[in-house]
Amino acid sequence: MKLYFCGSVRGGRDDVHVYQRIVHALQRYGSVLSEHVSYSEVTERGEVATATGEQFIHDRDVDWLRQSDVVVAEVTQPSLGVGYELGRAVAMEKKIFCLFRPASGRSLSAMIRGADNADLFVVKDYSEDDVENVLEEFFNNLKRT
Repeated sequence: MKLYFCGSVRGGRDDVHVYQRIVHALQRYGSVLSEHVSYSEVTERGEVATATGEQFIHDRDVDWLRQSDVVVAEVTQPSLGVGYELGRAVAMEKKIFCLFRPASGRSLSAMIRGADNADLFVVKDYSEDDVENVLEEFFNNLKRT
């Protein structure tokens, strides 16, 4: 199974330790195409600039979205990029699992919370200590459908 992980890069890297934990857990269920989002070397400036630039990053990531079977997004840290990726994934009719930590004190956008339909788009509140169990439950349910 090919998995696409979404997490904030330029919107803030405060949750990179959470992304690392999620990506590590996701690797039990398949190949994580975008695991670089969890690398602590990736700063708010984004990936190391390449000769091909931002268009390359966009096109590569959209291609990974197309290839993916499931999209998992950590949506606690607001991010324009994550919102864009989720919109594209919805248009591609991908199975989407959004994770939000209420303990952060933030409020999740109604555009994300309101998209939860328990079919293709699922939003789950979780605590960092329970993330592995939440992912296991999601992927076990996915196998049943």
